[in-house]
Amino acid sequence: MTMTRHAHKRMGQRGITLRLINVVREHGVQRGDKLMLGRQNIDDLVQNLDKLRKDLLKVRDKGGIVVVESNETVITTYRLDSYNRQHI
Repeated sequence: MTMTRHAHKRMGQRGITLRLINVVREHGVQRGDKLMLGRQNIDDLVQNLDKLRKDLLKVRDKGGIVVVESNETVITTYRLDSYNRQHI
């Protein structure tokens, strides 16, 4: 991505970092030659992140999960640590 001197100047004046620009480029909505990321879009993204965080914590509580698949068909799934358990 290249940036004009004008863009760099406006970024500095408005407190907009390159990292914020990348967030908008990744998650923004295209309208003509503009990418926009408004409050509603942000609220939706934050809600999705909250759900993802909750799911990730569940997977962590299980010690990790393995999914075995072939040609996009799930064959089996198990806890990551179940394969290494010592059977008595």
